[in-house]
Amino acid sequence: MRLGTRGSALALAQAGVVADAIAEAAGQPVELVPISTHGDRSRESLSSLGGTGVFASALREALLRHECDFVVHSLKDLPTAPYDGLAIAAVPARADARDALCARDGMTLADLPSGARVGTGSPRRVAQLRTTRPDLEVVDIRGNVDSRLRRVSEGDLDAVVLAAAGLDRLGRLDAVTEYFPLEDWPTAPGQGALAIEVRAEDLHGPTPLARAVEYIDEPFTHAAVTAERSVLAGLEAGCSAPIGATAAFSSESLSLAATVYQLDGARSITRAHTLPTGGFTLENLPAYAVALAGPLTEELLDAGAAQLAPLRGSAT
Repeated sequence: MRLGTRGSALALAQAGVVADAIAEAAGQPVELVPISTHGDRSRESLSSLGGTGVFASALREALLRHECDFVVHSLKDLPTAPYDGLAIAAVPARADARDALCARDGMTLADLPSGARVGTGSPRRVAQLRTTRPDLEVVDIRGNVDSRLRRVSEGDLDAVVLAAAGLDRLGRLDAVTEYFPLEDWPTAPGQGALAIEVRAEDLHGPTPLARAVEYIDEPFTHAAVTAERSVLAGLEAGCSAPIGATAAFSSESLSLAATVYQLDGARSITRAHTLPTGGFTLENLPAYAVALAGPLTEELLDAGAAQLAPLRGSAT
């Protein structure tokens, strides 16, 4: 079986984890098929490219052309709109969803001196940095994890903000000087999770691939990211919009909190909802997740979220 993936070091690392799991579940070898995307080739900012969906479209088209049998995405980069002919078949157990600061001299965000240069390519992280430390200079950056960390070690930047999951998958947690707690610093919907996407037709019947993706799916993770992404979809926002969302299961409830930021960090709106899980089953977990996101989304819009950030009509 052939697994389509972006060709970056991080993408290949996370694809390798999925390939091993699928191979074990299916009893068949899995070949990685690197696919170049426009987002990888361009040095423009994500917002000018139209959002992080630019990373997904090339993979999806390769899947539809039968150049591979399934693809793996970083879920935070995957647009929420359905893609004709394809289906998200599995979401494995989630890695660390937090953002992490990687700063020179072991500094935390509070330690950085006024005017320090902090790099990120995410509008959400820009807004959060400006909310927390408006005295910092936030620098728009692109490039892979190693090139971003190199800019800190070479003195061009004082720090960068990156996803903890990506650093872990690359074995670079040694660079982290501070983890940001999700309750104070919510991250992108789906951050830390991977999505396995297949042709919808290939899910019909007991094929090795269909059995394998069902085996590696983690239903509670799948439901949590469905809740987060349902907020994004309900706001009609792109996956690079300045929105943070965190869903979590406990033995008694499913909770969801989401924050919409003004791009300059001057204002934000947060809402949170909780549903008891006493009546849930594995089959109706997705419905629980969507039911939780709907009222929360409406409350954000009623509170003026669309005036804070580019939302309605900007979906990727």
